[in-house]
Amino acid sequence: MKISYSKFDRSFSKLGQMPDERIPELAFIGRSNVGKSSLINFICNNKKLAQTSSKPGKTKLINRYLIENQFYLVDLPGYGYAKVSMRSRLKFDEMITEYLLDRKSLFLTFLLLDLSIDPQPIDFEFIRWCGENGIPFVIVFTKIDKVKSKDIEKKMADFELSLSQDNWDEIPEYLLSSSTSKEGKESFLAYLSEILSTYR
Repeated sequence: MKISYSKFDRSFSKLGQMPDERIPELAFIGRSNVGKSSLINFICNNKKLAQTSSKPGKTKLINRYLIENQFYLVDLPGYGYAKVSMRSRLKFDEMITEYLLDRKSLFLTFLLLDLSIDPQPIDFEFIRWCGENGIPFVIVFTKIDKVKSKDIEKKMADFELSLSQDNWDEIPEYLLSSSTSKEGKESFLAYLSEILSTYR
């Protein structure tokens, strides 16, 4: 797959604002500052598509992008950012939960983890929650440019061990990427093409 057309569609503050459509949506979620917007821009080859910021917690709405007039990429607010107010965090949680559980056109969720730091308890909690609620997801490890090549394999093994100790019989699929070093783009797009071909 090669993405040559992408544009911002609109933002939503709650699921009820989103129109009923049969066009598939692929959502991106992770802790704040994990690189969701950067990854979207990277795979779409459009640096101005999704707004990026070094300040965590900037994404506060459900932001949707139309790709090739065939599907949407959806940038969800980050979870686990302590510096926003408790009221805002609860609003984020409600917005995320409602979207992931009830959005009929949601086809797949990409759960982003920063490979340069160890996964946090809230990451494992969110992975467990997705599994318990039957939400299809794929893990995307970002910022792999910040990890030495010889250390990547060990980090992946440690992650798989942590999941197996959390009673996962089968390790979720995962992809590796870096919007800085441009690694992982082709494999991500190939995976995107493969899964979209199964959409009914």
